[in-house]
Amino acid sequence: MSNIRLILLDFDGTIVDTRRANCRAYVETLREAGHPMTEEEYAARYFGVRCPEFLRSIGIDDPEEINRLRRRKIELYPRYFDLIALNRPLWEFCQQFRSQGGKVWIVSTGQRANIDNVMHHLRMENGVDGIISARDVLHSKPDPECFLRAMELEGTTPAETLIFEDSPVGIEAARRSGAPYFIVKL
Repeated sequence: MSNIRLILLDFDGTIVDTRRANCRAYVETLREAGHPMTEEEYAARYFGVRCPEFLRSIGIDDPEEINRLRRRKIELYPRYFDLIALNRPLWEFCQQFRSQGGKVWIVSTGQRANIDNVMHHLRMENGVDGIISARDVLHSKPDPECFLRAMELEGTTPAETLIFEDSPVGIEAARRSGAPYFIVKL
């Protein structure tokens, strides 16, 4: 792996443990909208699923309602930032890699506003070279589009890229990209 020039980090569950904060923000949003759900149910069945797909899977089909609930979840999310934890060993590894000339990107199919808010809260903004989020790709993981797009933007090949992922769909996307990858367990 001495020819690695690019590290791609999934966000939620890999570089940042956001599970409890996401759960609480979604549970509160849904409760307000009359769709009660427990944190345990959300965490077990829906964590990591893109917001529109998640809401459709629980029977919310109206595009305006989906957008309203998505915005409300983003609004509530910062209330729970005290529950977020940085994966400090991985972050420090990536900062050392950058200090030696490597590039580090966040690659998530999550919402950019959520990523930006958490990165600001944890003071991570200057620690990455780029971000790919849901707005930058057409297809969610397990499609490898997000990883391949970051490689394209950096001008690297899969052989020059190392991916860190945690979820089954993310791991499958990493595998499909052709790049070597590590599975992270927080």
